[in-house]
Amino acid sequence: MLNTRDGSSLVVDRLCDQARGQNTAVTCFYFEFAARKEQSAVGMLGSMLKQMVSGMERIPEEISRTFQEQKKAIGGRAPQLVDIVKMLQAITSLQHTFMCIDALDECAGVQRVRLLDSLKQILERSPGTRIFMTGRSHIRAEIEKRLAGRVVSISVSSTKGDIIRYLLVRLGQNETPDAMDESLKADILHNISQNISEMYVGATTLRIQPIL
Repeated sequence: MLNTRDGSSLVVDRLCDQARGQNTAVTCFYFEFAARKEQSAVGMLGSMLKQMVSGMERIPEEISRTFQEQKKAIGGRAPQLVDIVKMLQAITSLQHTFMCIDALDECAGVQRVRLLDSLKQILERSPGTRIFMTGRSHIRAEIEKRLAGRVVSISVSSTKGDIIRYLLVRLGQNETPDAMDESLKADILHNISQNISEMYVGATTLRIQPIL
């Protein structure tokens, strides 16, 4: 997959600029392959919930009550997925919300199913919610099946020229230029652009609208 982290960050920044002064929430989450064992549906949606709540002047009574009820459980416990989904439904139903999810394909399969099913529940209750996500194209069918709504997908791919231009920029930022001669530079440009894995040259961006 093309490294979409920077692209997703640009989308988030643009949405934040447009949301300033409006009754609009912008949340984001970046999946990483190295942390896929730790990144669960509960953790991802919990992170988005925390982002939304931190930007509110007043925490809705329903959310405060849910947290208080969890504290009363034996030893106290973190909210479960069903609780988080209900709280997100409560918040997103009151305001326009943008949920940005990067590299969804890096989410473990079982957790991705739980996440997509939870997002479907949120969309059903929140007509003002939009979801922007990126991931490799092989998960597109899964997303369309799970969300079963209006999914707008855009395929993005990079050419060899794009990769070389990116490498030239990064090589130009080298803090020890004397450590690299032109021969080494040429080898880097040739070998990486020729042998780079297919996971870096194709991605899918999807915009999810509410289910009608």
